[in-house]
Amino acid sequence: MNYDSQKKRRGLAGNALCALSLLSLLCGSARAETALPAKAPNGATALRDSKKERPISGVSYLSNGVIKVGVDLDLGGAVTHLSKADNDVNLVNSFDWGRQIQMSHYSGPVPFAPNGKQPKPVWTRLGWNPIQSGDVFGHRSRVLAHTNDGKTMYTKCIPMQWPLENEPGECTFETWISLRGNVVNVSARVLNARIDKTQYKGRDQELPAVYTNGPWYRLVTYTGDKPFTNDKTSDMPVVFPWTGWQATENWTALVDKNGFGLGIVSPGNPRTIGGFAGKPGAGGPKDSPTGYIAPICREILDYNIDYRYSYHLIVGTLDEIRGKAITLTPHNALPNYTFTSDRQHWTYANAVDSGWPIRGELNVKTDAANPQILGPDTFWDAAKAPKLYIQAAFKTGENTARIFWKRFDQKTFTRSKMVMFKVIPDDKMRVYEVDLANSPEYKGFITGLRFDPANGGKAGSYVRIKYIGTKKPTP
Repeated sequence: MNYDSQKKRRGLAGNALCALSLLSLLCGSARAETALPAKAPNGATALRDSKKERPISGVSYLSNGVIKVGVDLDLGGAVTHLSKADNDVNLVNSFDWGRQIQMSHYSGPVPFAPNGKQPKPVWTRLGWNPIQSGDVFGHRSRVLAHTNDGKTMYTKCIPMQWPLENEPGECTFETWISLRGNVVNVSARVLNARIDKTQYKGRDQELPAVYTNGPWYRLVTYTGDKPFTNDKTSDMPVVFPWTGWQATENWTALVDKNGFGLGIVSPGNPRTIGGFAGKPGAGGPKDSPTGYIAPICREILDYNIDYRYSYHLIVGTLDEIRGKAITLTPHNALPNYTFTSDRQHWTYANAVDSGWPIRGELNVKTDAANPQILGPDTFWDAAKAPKLYIQAAFKTGENTARIFWKRFDQKTFTRSKMVMFKVIPDDKMRVYEVDLANSPEYKGFITGLRFDPANGGKAGSYVRIKYIGTKKPTP
């Protein structure tokens, strides 16, 4: 496939979220087969990382009699097997090391060339991109620790920078995997220790990247404005490059012609991309055809961040997937962001904050022109949240600030969807009440917020923020 023509077609290329997918079509890599590890007396996998023992290796499985999941310890603990427990029909594609079900994260700079080492030209635009399995040149990520007690699997690895040859990430990835019925529950953690302490802008993260085999090609979700009411689902385009949508029930599934397959739930996170590459309907784990889903969230990954997230994989019929999914995610939650120990998925344009760790508030510099504080993608009924409360201290030299919103029917921020409010720029923490319903454009379903604390440009100016939401906080 001609890369230049693909690059022009990719609407998401700027965020590099087709990174792992293009590998399948451009540069497939082979993986050596490894022997399974020995078993402990209780049936759990006995694996230890020691200079006196062989490296952690093989595939470690967990089964509860309903479903079976396996992680490949030669590929950083990425999920390479998922099936019903009574058969070994594997849903997960492993044509190359850029697939599987795996962690994949992004930050600056772009391009990322540590110590002058250059990325493979086709991947220059990815920037900093450690992934769980290995790099495009065939170097595996290294597992540091793995346990499997028959109920929970834990894996810790040093990931590889996907675009670079043999460049381990200055970070570790960890996953905790457990089963309940037909659901795989996964908690994931990124712990950074980068030498480069620059705070780069927020980038879209795959949470996680999910690849299925060819038979699971039908891409189904719910994208309407009546979530959790059993409204009709939508079939999304099974195309490559991938497309994106707002999954307002926070789940998407890839199913076969009979409606059976794999769903993923990202609680509270509706933004999703996906599609299908190759000929749908046939193929196994080592074949090229593949379906793809990734819940997406924009995050700032500081040089020293401890970043955590969770998701659920569901094996079953489409009705079973949807039925289970709506029990695993909040229903029409109103916006309430307390910045106690993290950014709550907020990012910035023309601004930076004081960095990680977050200690009770965001401290955002407003010394650049037009600083913007951008909320995560979400979904709520404007009629149920007529007012927004902001607990903040302004030292901006200005006496006004602005709140913008996006709507389900108008997906961009515009000046018509904005309310201005008065502030006191004396660096004292106050609660500001913003009457959103005062605008005739605040209606329908809201999908995101933007907070402009000032026009900016004044040296030494900043805003400190403890809370943004619909519940009035105690001063």
